[in-house]
Amino acid sequence: MARPLVKVCGVKDPAFAAEAARLGVDFIGVIFAEGSPRRVGVAQARAVAAAAAEGAGAGTRPRIAGVFAGAPADEIARIAGEVPLDVVQLHGGYGAGDVAALKARGLEVWRLAEDGACEPAGEDAALLDGRAGGRCGGTGARADWELARRLKAAGRRIVLAGGISEANAAAAAETGADVLDVNSSLETAPGEKSAELLRRFVAAANMI
Repeated sequence: MARPLVKVCGVKDPAFAAEAARLGVDFIGVIFAEGSPRRVGVAQARAVAAAAAEGAGAGTRPRIAGVFAGAPADEIARIAGEVPLDVVQLHGGYGAGDVAALKARGLEVWRLAEDGACEPAGEDAALLDGRAGGRCGGTGARADWELARRLKAAGRRIVLAGGISEANAAAAAETGADVLDVNSSLETAPGEKSAELLRRFVAAANMI
């Protein structure tokens, strides 16, 4: 089993981003979705991206993923150019036209897949996330791992989020996920990431 890549999402603090880069994290996620306690503006996202590049030093910098829910594709493209973003992660009613428009800008696109609405729309990866109280993402609720296995078996690239932690990273990897996306398990409070919890998670992921 190949070791999945690691994405740390909901990053607001440039110092944390630099530490994530030093530890070899593959993706750093910044959230632009309204209502999230982890939401950032363009200036803050730029600071996170710059710190990640600096923290990587001579190594490979983490790719920066922007998380969006409901924003139109042209607004996403504008923000992606200003930060800049490497990946856009789409939650909500995005279709093939949105995906194509964003990919035409040179962006990698991950789109939320839910049971009953899993047909591909040209995205580069299907995202599975946990849902709690009507919210999807950053809730600590576990995603549908069996759905992850089914989509992977069907040849899809899978980003698995939702309730992933140091304790279950190895089990999550057994779904075949290509990327493990970790967020709230690294926090001491919503939006407040802990470098120590990050170091422990990366150590666990490196054992896979």
